[in-house]
Amino acid sequence: MPGKVSARTARRIATTAAYGGGGVGLAGVGLYGLLRLEAGLARRAIGPPSDDPPVADGRYGHYSGKPISVVFFGDSSAAGVGVDSADETPGALMAAGLAEIAERPVHLTVVARIGAQTRHLAEQIVGADARPDLAVVMVGANDVTHRVRPTTSVRLLDEAVRRLRDEGAAVLVITCPDLGTVEPIPHPLRWVARRASRRLAAAQTVAAVEAGARTVSLASILGPEFAAEPGRMFSRDRFHPSPLGYATAAAAILPSAASPLNLVPADDSPEATRGDDVLPVSVAAVEAAAQSGTEVVATQVGGRDRGARGRWTLLRHRRRRPLPDPAQAHRDEMTVGS
Repeated sequence: MPGKVSARTARRIATTAAYGGGGVGLAGVGLYGLLRLEAGLARRAIGPPSDDPPVADGRYGHYSGKPISVVFFGDSSAAGVGVDSADETPGALMAAGLAEIAERPVHLTVVARIGAQTRHLAEQIVGADARPDLAVVMVGANDVTHRVRPTTSVRLLDEAVRRLRDEGAAVLVITCPDLGTVEPIPHPLRWVARRASRRLAAAQTVAAVEAGARTVSLASILGPEFAAEPGRMFSRDRFHPSPLGYATAAAAILPSAASPLNLVPADDSPEATRGDDVLPVSVAAVEAAAQSGTEVVATQVGGRDRGARGRWTLLRHRRRRPLPDPAQAHRDEMTVGS
């Protein structure tokens, strides 16, 4: 499979970053040069965002009770660039969905910013007013296009996850999307983007799970669906998802957001028929990097956290959940509060 990385490579990048090393680079000088050219071509074709993303902060759900606090950290996709309405952003879609599952209100805060790299997570965490019950982190694409070493990206992600976990938050990391699906990037440079982004996604998975988070892979941003209808799934810039694209991704991610909050139904157990499996984290990371909507979370085998090949993890392909209308959730909330 083009762009597929090895479990050894993913583990090596994450391990080197964890111990402060810098010797594991993204690639050789030639690949760096291609990525630089690719980034320039993509930026010229896509152009800068014409507007700031809609502000989606607020309370979702018409239910009573203590609100669940959710904070979105990361880059332009986490902020919802590509849509015109706050109710179409991934944060709003996720908050409305969680409110319906929990039958409790959800208070959403979005501190993600356009152009953010992993190094910006630290300041976003400091700038967030609330200590979230759930922190959703979507980051990585800008690290690839700006040629940040994977060891640096992974080390900074590890630090961010551990800080959020120390503050009591459950953490869900949405790993780097497969940039090989971005149409403005021409072939053969698209293969370079695919290789680099999948490699980073796999290493992010290893680091995030080791730090106490669970991860979900967007891989090719739900591949076949986006590839079949790019005009509907991508926004006008052909880079960020459209409202339909964000909704499709949010439906795949929602069960993994509900799980660490203990909101998943008891009968939502792993199923071999869906490809669920228990694997060492580095092996699961590689599988997840190539399969959209795949969740990786730490588990135990025989009461042990680790085996001969590292931490045990559960690789899951959860069923998508239908999304409520965030606008209706807002209207309901306004009616209840009036």
